[in-house]
Amino acid sequence: VALAPGVTVHHRDELDRIQREFREIPGTTAIIYDQTCATEKRRRRKRGKLVDPAKRVVINELVCEGCGDCSVQSNCLSVEPLETDFGRKRQINQNTCNKDFSCVKGFCPSFVTVEGGELKKPKKEGRKSPFDAALGALPLPVIPNAEEAWGIVVAGVGGTGVITIGQLLGMAAHLEGKGVITQDAAGLAQKGGATWSHIQIANTPEAIHCTKVGTAEAHLVIACDAIVAANKATLAVMREGRTFVALNTHGSPTATLVNDPDWSFPGAACEQALGKAVGREHLGAFDAEEVAVKLLGDSLYTNPLMLGYAWQQGRIPLSYDALMRAIELNGVQIDNNKAAFEWGRRCAHDLKAVQSLYAAQAVIQLVKRQSLDEIIAKRVEFLTGYQNAAYAADYRAFVDKVRAAEAPLSSTQLTEAVARYLFKLMAYKDEYEVARLHTDRAFTDKIAGMFEGDYKLVHHLAPPLLAKTNDKGELVKRPFGSWVRPAFGLLAKLKGLRGTAFDVFGHTEERKMERRWIADYRAGIDQALARLNADTLPKAVALARVPEEIRGYGHVKARHEKAAKAKWDALRAAM
Repeated sequence: VALAPGVTVHHRDELDRIQREFREIPGTTAIIYDQTCATEKRRRRKRGKLVDPAKRVVINELVCEGCGDCSVQSNCLSVEPLETDFGRKRQINQNTCNKDFSCVKGFCPSFVTVEGGELKKPKKEGRKSPFDAALGALPLPVIPNAEEAWGIVVAGVGGTGVITIGQLLGMAAHLEGKGVITQDAAGLAQKGGATWSHIQIANTPEAIHCTKVGTAEAHLVIACDAIVAANKATLAVMREGRTFVALNTHGSPTATLVNDPDWSFPGAACEQALGKAVGREHLGAFDAEEVAVKLLGDSLYTNPLMLGYAWQQGRIPLSYDALMRAIELNGVQIDNNKAAFEWGRRCAHDLKAVQSLYAAQAVIQLVKRQSLDEIIAKRVEFLTGYQNAAYAADYRAFVDKVRAAEAPLSSTQLTEAVARYLFKLMAYKDEYEVARLHTDRAFTDKIAGMFEGDYKLVHHLAPPLLAKTNDKGELVKRPFGSWVRPAFGLLAKLKGLRGTAFDVFGHTEERKMERRWIADYRAGIDQALARLNADTLPKAVALARVPEEIRGYGHVKARHEKAAKAKWDALRAAM
């Protein structure tokens, strides 16, 4: 198809520039932004109508600074927070990633694309079957009688299968010859928009008088996402004594994370609101995604698992056979979706028994709060690898000085803050360190544990001497193939040059700023120690925590550092 005269085609990366140009043109102008949505991409790939690239994105969390620029660039909720011993980082949810790859544009060298190979699948011999006779037979629930319209609301996030659950219920009702009406309110998949599916089921069509479940009329709410379930629109359909809520307590990020890297999932508040709305005895809450991932290997089976849970609770007026036939007619991952439904039933019958099937793994993953000595020891070990034993000893000596000064106050708040943030400043991620972390055994083992087959690693970097700049004058990353890894190994061995006259990277403004912060931080803490008492302790702790806000690389770090410096100067003046 030929385009009209004057029409030009540009990459989406040029949108900002085009908009700025068009605003200066008198008269009417038009910009058409054309991009396939994430959900449609997944549909086409399932049907073989769109190529599924053999390429995935992985973040090296030790290189990641937790700045969130990847979320800003991609606006994608598959970039999720990851809590580590060294603070909050980012990770890619491989189960929900739509392979847009715009997150790679985040100005950070932690991004690696794995090209070729495929994700490792859970070992079949280690997988349990919910139909295993050894697990015991499940009692059948009492199926409710739908003489009047039985209202069900499925609440969740766009692109996760909420609408599919509504379709399964609708098909099962149709197969039984019952009256059924479904109405969906779909959210935006990429932004994690709230999505609802309203299903009305009755023995006869004449018993259904409206398309949506009305205020306080729901018999069942399948809460696939806690935040959407605690939304006013969802709470409005609930009534104590009538509504049962099946709640997935797993925390998923929202669009708020894009603008607030420190956002935390308000799971407890959501669960409390739901319990208040329907009564605690009518709330069935558990981490359904954890069960799906542990026992089925993929979070995509969370929603059918929730469906099975709600059915076993006796809250769905449909037969088992009709629901199984609906899953078959849907034609997608039939065996796994049936297994997910069955695991949901078992969770409703005996949740602890199901969780015990993967308890060994859960215990390993349980992270207890570290003691102060453990926090310090871990960072001493890290700094020894970062530079040398003398560098690490210098860190420990300063932390010990703070600990001794704080001891008379029977507190360790200041010491813990200094232990964390002096380390953060001293372990600044220059070229030597990024190279060391990318070639570290922990990262290569992580990749080997995730992928199998013939694959190669591609790093995305912006070396100042080689990288191009964008319209804002900011460096733009480019891909570097596997050949760069031997270069990383050599560069990592040159870490002894750090801070010496032979440190060719140490003369940049960014490196000078990082070293300046170490000296300023020590001086500021010394000043706080000289005036330390019960009244000044909170201010001293606040001062010690300021480096938490210095995140990122290059222009991203410069922006954060500017804001942190203003806060640092104000707090120090107040001391």
